Amino acid sequence: MGAQLLPIVALLTSTFFLLVGIGLQGILMPVRAASEGWNAYEIGLMGTAYAIAFTIGCLVAPRLVKSAGHIRTFSSLAALLAVCVLLNGLWVSPIGWIPVRALSGFAIAGAYMVIESWLNERVTNETRGLVFSLYMAVSMAAMMGGQFSLPVVGEGVPAAFMLCAIFYALAVIPNALSRAPSPKPLVQASLDLRMIWRNSPAAVVCVTLSGVLSGAWTNMAPVFGQRVGLSTAEISTLLVATMGGGLVFQFPLGRLSDRIDRRLVMVLAGLIGLSAALAGLLVWGSGHLPLFAIAFVIGGVIYPAYSLAVAHANDFARPTDFVKISGGLLILYGFGTMAGPMLAAWLMETIGPRGLFLATGASHASFATYAAWRMARRPDVVPPAERSDAPSLPTAPLTTPESLRREMA
Repeated sequence: MGAQLLPIVALLTSTFFLLVGIGLQGILMPVRAASEGWNAYEIGLMGTAYAIAFTIGCLVAPRLVKSAGHIRTFSSLAALLAVCVLLNGLWVSPIGWIPVRALSGFAIAGAYMVIESWLNERVTNETRGLVFSLYMAVSMAAMMGGQFSLPVVGEGVPAAFMLCAIFYALAVIPNALSRAPSPKPLVQASLDLRMIWRNSPAAVVCVTLSGVLSGAWTNMAPVFGQRVGLSTAEISTLLVATMGGGLVFQFPLGRLSDRIDRRLVMVLAGLIGLSAALAGLLVWGSGHLPLFAIAFVIGGVIYPAYSLAVAHANDFARPTDFVKISGGLLILYGFGTMAGPMLAAWLMETIGPRGLFLATGASHASFATYAAWRMARRPDVVPPAERSDAPSLPTAPLTTPESLRREMA
């Protein structure tokens, strides 16, 4: 096992430092913005700007890697992230934070693409499961560590921004000093959204809705926590509970979708999410533990929703179209994450913090309803035993759009 992991030790170490920084920055910015008294629209606009730039980064990053190579591109993007978070600490203002948050989204998209395409080239079919399971374990541990470091430092001091920048800077060192050869440059795949729609309307709509779900919850849950009186440590727990739910639910929902019509599992996931959102409205003000439990369930369907829709699209795809479909659905997911924060912000400004549950509940209901309608329109003509041999997703415990960026190579 040691010989299999030795070539990627430096990359995984860099990944750990980078994701600690991403986890810390992801919770620091909305919590600090809320404590500064910014309205939900301003905070939601930060999330939308991030999503727009993240989507652009998915398209531009292959060109950067092709011209500069993986190591130089990763180092440059990590440095850009450090600069961005330091600028956030120097100028605490919506005018400054919105464009800088967009730059962060661009850099994070490129960094994910570099990491996962690099890993994909370093593994073989015999070691793929081991390596990507380790990658996901490192990623989850780093993100949670970053989120839980905020209560230790505190969001109201410059040290929080400095610590985040330190982790981004540390991410450069292992890769820069590694003697492992750099992988081959990425190439871009052409996109065909019309083909994807003809292939699977359910995947197109449900992937977009999964982006709305993720964008709304990820960006506005910390604001919700701050406005209902949660401490910084409790807000961190709320976000970690969401990630934990995704980790627990991903595998059973994925395995179930291999045995029955995937759209039926999508309906089930949507109904579970809707029930959790309604529970959030009903237990309003009942204490913190119910909120953590609801966040766990919501996270359990937010993350699998994307991978279920992608798997359904690949069921009807030709092997030569896998890359086009993955890239196109990734763009559609990006569109959803642009709309999600603003939808949640509007509802939270209109009816108060519980508007977050209304936004997620409506999105889950739409997700389940459209999947059910497509079941009525088109039977499951592809039996489980005959489904396309689509490229296996590397992160079996928790599949996210970032894990599909390797398909663009």
